[in-house]
Amino acid sequence: MERTVKNTVKRKVPVIKRPGFRLFLMTLPFLALVFIFSYLPLNGWRYAFYNYKPGKALTDCEFVGFKYFEALVNNPVRRLDVLRVMKNTLGISGIGLLFSWLPMIFAVFLSQIPFRRYKRAVQTLTTLPHFISWVLVYSLAFSMFSITDGFVNRVLMNMHLVSDPINFLASPNHVWLTQWAYGTWKGLGWSAVVYMASIAGIDQEMYEAARIDGASRRHIIRHIEIPCLIPTYFVLLVMSIGNIMNNGMEQYYLFSNAMNKASIEVLDLYVYNQGIASTQISFATAVGMLKSVVGILLLTFANTLSKFVRGESIF
Repeated sequence: MERTVKNTVKRKVPVIKRPGFRLFLMTLPFLALVFIFSYLPLNGWRYAFYNYKPGKALTDCEFVGFKYFEALVNNPVRRLDVLRVMKNTLGISGIGLLFSWLPMIFAVFLSQIPFRRYKRAVQTLTTLPHFISWVLVYSLAFSMFSITDGFVNRVLMNMHLVSDPINFLASPNHVWLTQWAYGTWKGLGWSAVVYMASIAGIDQEMYEAARIDGASRRHIIRHIEIPCLIPTYFVLLVMSIGNIMNNGMEQYYLFSNAMNKASIEVLDLYVYNQGIASTQISFATAVGMLKSVVGILLLTFANTLSKFVRGESIF
């Protein structure tokens, strides 16, 4: 009896293992980055409720409440400007959404290349433009499409296809398509990386079974790869819809000029022009808040639509 009691006392209490705790610790740096760069800047939203003057402390500025929000509706000039830049933003982003399947198709075709060296070369060459700054992209476009000594104009005039050089960069015609084309050239290979990873994760037994049944390459693409990539595509599509108002401003700031400004000025560039160039920081903050609210509503709508159509949501 004594020995049994001693053995019971000596018996170690089992340690509860929590594998999820380690995963939580791994996510802490990313949560900290999100908090610092996404949530702390929300403190700047209070500038929209003050008549802020650069150089003054915010507490020394006049509190105006919803004055700048009312200006978005009541002031006809402001209202027309916001509607114009909203149309440009939704137009350029809408073209991107219509062709959002291009990276998936590119990844499928890339995966079918049998020569490994050629496949890696194509993937590297199409991914490199993502790491090129928009300043260099504009320099390349200027050297090709400049009205003075652009390569394209010289070729067209030497071939007697045009009599006068065409001002491609200053033309407001088809500016949405040209900006989408620049963005697609820059990001197509990088966007396909996610789909390439998804293709690498497809069970190889599915390919072997399909080949045994006599499936051709076209049948493998249609019945195996594309159905396996559709869930990834829909997740990225829903996120793109929620991010439809965030075009960025660097690309459009560089390609903008007096001739095409009305057609190329997107919401982010408008906020920059109003807040930094015109020093109307309070009004620009109000417009930025409007953009965030619209983005949240679009993301919620897209997630609800995905849940209704696919039975799955992303959050």
